[in-house]
Amino acid sequence: MAESLLFDENASREKRYHELASQLKALFTGERDEVANAANMAAVIATAFRFHWVGFYFVKGEELVLGPFQGPVACTRIARGKGVCGTAWESAVTVVVPDVDKFPGHIACSALSKSEIVIPFKNAFGDIVGVLDVDSSELIDFTVVDQRHLEAWVRLYEEACYA
Repeated sequence: MAESLLFDENASREKRYHELASQLKALFTGERDEVANAANMAAVIATAFRFHWVGFYFVKGEELVLGPFQGPVACTRIARGKGVCGTAWESAVTVVVPDVDKFPGHIACSALSKSEIVIPFKNAFGDIVGVLDVDSSELIDFTVVDQRHLEAWVRLYEEACYA
């Protein structure tokens, strides 16, 4: 895979997701390491969409521990059920937050974060082993388009790393 991404920066998000899906899959081809693949996936999302923060947290015991990310420094550890990431982990479903200030128990790693989407991912046994966390500096920035495509990308990540 080339070390650059090919996509139209002026295209709609939907089109950018479509343009990048095959490139992301190519990045994963032949690579099973979850950290390497998480690092590349965070870079793809951050480059293509310029979100405030994009990163991974991995389950370690009863906490989520910070993994590869793009953006400013972040919270290192998050307890199960705490904040948006801990809630997505505990509920095992994607959590979309249009306004983080209205989310009970939101953990403010950055005051610039205004909306957030968190998608849990599983190993081959169906256990949640981490979450993809994407923060935007814009309110109400994540739509069903983002949710659908980011969930599909997380499935690609699961297949590459845990299948």
